[in-house]
Amino acid sequence: MSPATLASLAGPISSENGPGLFLRIIVIGSMVGVGLLAWILLRAGRNN
Repeated sequence: MSPATLASLAGPISSENGPGLFLRIIVIGSMVGVGLLAWILLRAGRNN
């Protein structure tokens, strides 16, 4: 593939309108937060 073809294919992706990237960051951040919270709660509930 030529660089011109790659640039034309990547054009619509990089100029995406709307809250797509923002929502993606929020969803990924919340998944990481839920995972950390579950890990902390499971560690706190263990009997030593």
